Amino acid sequence: MKRFLPIFFLLFLVSLSLACGVASEIFDEATPTSAPRPTKKPTRTPLPPSPTPIPTSTRDNCPNGECITACVNKLDSIVSRKNKKAPRHEFDQDEEYTLVTYEIEGDEIANPERGKIISSLKSYQTDTKAQRQLWDYFAAIIPPEQRNFLTHYLVFTDGEDNVLASVAQSQDSAEEWDLSVDIVDTNDPKDLTFTLVHEFGHLLTLNPNQVPPSKAIFNDPENESAYNKAKKACKNYFPGEGCAEENSYINQFFNQFWDNRLYEEWLKVDGTEDPDAFDTKLERFYKKYKDRFVSDYAPTSPEEDIAESWSFFVLKPKPGGKTIANKKVLFFYEFPELVRLREQIAHNLCDQLEK
Repeated sequence: MKRFLPIFFLLFLVSLSLACGVASEIFDEATPTSAPRPTKKPTRTPLPPSPTPIPTSTRDNCPNGECITACVNKLDSIVSRKNKKAPRHEFDQDEEYTLVTYEIEGDEIANPERGKIISSLKSYQTDTKAQRQLWDYFAAIIPPEQRNFLTHYLVFTDGEDNVLASVAQSQDSAEEWDLSVDIVDTNDPKDLTFTLVHEFGHLLTLNPNQVPPSKAIFNDPENESAYNKAKKACKNYFPGEGCAEENSYINQFFNQFWDNRLYEEWLKVDGTEDPDAFDTKLERFYKKYKDRFVSDYAPTSPEEDIAESWSFFVLKPKPGGKTIANKKVLFFYEFPELVRLREQIAHNLCDQLEK
């Protein structure tokens, strides 16, 4: 999920059957983030996920002599906080706390600034070892040149089993982004990995080189007139931060997979104000077009759709079959630079097992 003043993401269950050098299905389920209009709120990934369809897989040779599936299956040895008890505090809806904000300096985080919290969260706020471990893991699997516009790393919580992570435009600059991680929800390394890859998918497809940000919207995100003016002037897909470049990944993805009829139908769902009614309508929308989405979270928005499809592209074998859901995963194979990036991320992921 992406975020614009904060940010967050998704969960998934993993089922593995593999032989060395041959990757099988990685995820049985996946649920990313829920994102209202991106100019106002970050993308978030809710927990827990519900059963969802997955693209049909074919054989796939993994980098570094290992299967991606095998690497994911061994992630418990890398990042795990299973012995940490969840806070006793009962969180209200939309209640959350920023525990610590770090500045990002290359591969390092520095200058921690602690936020105001409730007493039951103190142990999480002072757990600098776990906070740094989570950042080090993200920095280890995502190449540095792909995250050079990330400026802040936020450790937050909204309680157990809600939003795991998110990304969003920084409050300081329209061209800079922040990464947020809920330290309470990082017990399962597989969930964490899928979510981090999903959130990076937002960075990949919404960064300033892909979607030049609108200064008018950034400076006054509540200004409906400025938003509508920028959207009307955009001839390409408009994700909210600005107008996507014609050759951007998200514009090409949108043009290929979101026809006018589908998009107009989705807009009616997205315009629903009541949260419960929105969830009901979105579920109906998903069931109607189930073969078009890799998960039940993907239809939340085109931005979530491409980020979910990206996660399946990185962490699953190359799909076969002719469903639109599979074609969305295959979309990324059309770009040699993304195929190389996939191999690099998978290589980095497997390398973590050797440390």
